[in-house]
Amino acid sequence: MVAGIYYNKKYLGENTASVDAIVRAFSKSGNSSRILESNNNLNGVDVLFVLGGDGTILSVASECAKRNIKIVGVNFGHMGFLAEFESYSLNDAIDLVLKENYKLRRRGMLKIVCGKKEFLALNDLVIQRSTGGTTFANTVNLHAEIDGATVDNFSSDGLIISTPTGSTAYSLAAGGSVLTPDLNAFILTPICPHSLHSRPVVFSDKSKLIINAIDAREPLVLIVDGKVAGEVNNGEMVKICKSDIYANFITQAEGNFFDKLLMKLNIWSK
Repeated sequence: MVAGIYYNKKYLGENTASVDAIVRAFSKSGNSSRILESNNNLNGVDVLFVLGGDGTILSVASECAKRNIKIVGVNFGHMGFLAEFESYSLNDAIDLVLKENYKLRRRGMLKIVCGKKEFLALNDLVIQRSTGGTTFANTVNLHAEIDGATVDNFSSDGLIISTPTGSTAYSLAAGGSVLTPDLNAFILTPICPHSLHSRPVVFSDKSKLIINAIDAREPLVLIVDGKVAGEVNNGEMVKICKSDIYANFITQAEGNFFDKLLMKLNIWSK
């Protein structure tokens, strides 16, 4: 077994001891490990320990999914909703992996096609107005259709298309519903819509969604899992459907989704 170790350099001091602990444990067990400086050298890795927050996990999730690399998320960030382990339970995570006494949590992903470019998203796709420099734009008009039927013409700051995994992120902050991980669905959430009837739409992950930019004076920004991936020009279509590739996360148990939701979002129930 080959374990990769990828960590957020922002938490270098906190991560040093954790990295050493993984290296020692795998060496002692007769396995090997290596520290990765980027997500471009993942070939040959069976399991990837990702030390950081949600952004760190998202930065490598797609490449891991393409190579069928199992992810062990260890939270050193703020929210850490994607991480299955907290920093203080790292030894438990190492033990589970070495003994192969774990469960896999499979998470669906978005397949996004824009022009000749194709992307994978674990959390979400955002198509939004440009807010930088001379390309600053006001509201944008986006036509959305699902399986050939018009959903709406959205006049807004943009649209978020999210998986159940990403429904607790930007989509939730924009007023979207939380989707439980077992749902075979996606959610389309308008950002600051200029209409009283424009509301989030939950739709089957078997459907195909097409977003078309209408009367765009400036290119729109295409953001995949929190990173700018390109632009959408006037009249250009963005096609979204469920990918046949999954991200696999190592966990010690199925757990209770709502317990985690309340804990991570710091909501107290009575």
